[in-house]
Amino acid sequence: MLSSGRVLGDCGMSEGVADKRFAEMDGGGCGHGLRAEEMEAVVMAVSTTPRWWIKRRTGGTWEDLRQSDDATVEYYRQKLRMSMAMFKQIVAALASFVEKKVTHYRTPLPAEQVIAFALYRWASGETYESGTSAFGIGRATGVLAVRDVTSALLRVYPEIIKWPVGRRRAQILHAFRDKGFSNCFGAIDCTHIYIDKPAGTPSANYYDRNHKFSVQAPVIVDLDLQILDVHVGYPGSVHDVRVLHNSQLWRRAQIGELFDAALENLPHGVVTRGYLLGDNGYPVAHPWIVQPYGGIDQGPDEERFDNRQKVVRGCVERALGRLKCMWRLFLRTHKTNLETLPQQFIVICTLHNILLYAGIDFDENLLWEVGPDGVRRRVDLGIVGGGGGRRPKSSNVGGELLRNALRDRLALM
Repeated sequence: MLSSGRVLGDCGMSEGVADKRFAEMDGGGCGHGLRAEEMEAVVMAVSTTPRWWIKRRTGGTWEDLRQSDDATVEYYRQKLRMSMAMFKQIVAALASFVEKKVTHYRTPLPAEQVIAFALYRWASGETYESGTSAFGIGRATGVLAVRDVTSALLRVYPEIIKWPVGRRRAQILHAFRDKGFSNCFGAIDCTHIYIDKPAGTPSANYYDRNHKFSVQAPVIVDLDLQILDVHVGYPGSVHDVRVLHNSQLWRRAQIGELFDAALENLPHGVVTRGYLLGDNGYPVAHPWIVQPYGGIDQGPDEERFDNRQKVVRGCVERALGRLKCMWRLFLRTHKTNLETLPQQFIVICTLHNILLYAGIDFDENLLWEVGPDGVRRRVDLGIVGGGGGRRPKSSNVGGELLRNALRDRLALM
């Protein structure tokens, strides 16, 4: 019970009761009397003892991050995937959105600790139980921290993931032109985010072709590995084309908002104002997705086109490799809230772009792991390739014409 006067001590006594008790002790309980000033000091110590039901905070990873020495610089990169200066910049931008009011019960966590925990959770992939212990906070506090930081990042950086316009669009088009693909805006592929068997929803919908439970996230990437668009949330069993058809990207492309470059004249009278490079998972998608020919009965021009298309389209895999290996929560199977997963994945895509802009290096060793058999292999990025040994059938007539024109353009280069 709380008191409107002095705070109760460990023994639950008010100051007056404590005085009486100490007086009795002085009278003959222990044989050693306490002077008045000594009794006052003891009473003050009892009255300022923290309430027993509030968990004391500990140190751990957060205390190590608070140090200011040369070792901390590398420690920040290991634990938060960024430099100390970049972390402070993000804290300055988010602090007003995650700070809590001081209450009668305790001083709130500093914004730096809240933001650091969310970044650590995404980077390490640790469970809430393990991660919160390393930061000296409770599990419920950790859940709220991730929620608040996710919301703050989406509010503060709404334009980090966006379709290119102006100078940025010109740079992207120029880069793809140099690779042999005039008026190409980017490359598209889909990654699966592996999750535990979901509860409270038809789990069969999330069971993908790799026999895992997952959520899909098609992304579009440029040659600088910047993410231009992401659409996340569909269950793993849904086909890539259906996911695309239900995305905002599809709707914008249908009304002509995306591919608006100057007309490019290609062989055979084909003209284009823009397109994406994709794999054979989009065989009937639309004329603005150019996929490889595939199959084993290729002529030299088709083989050259497929090899070049695969190399250029590899920017998607490199981007997803950097993203998922830096933010390892989304690399491993993990328990998640399906309502908040899409927002969290968009947030790490935002962080991915921010760190690229800032020139934060990526440790290529993160792309590799040692399996249970002791063999070192590349990590599974959750990218399910389309197509097989046979050439896929396609009813995408416009895409076929565009692909053939690009193939013949490449043959002349």
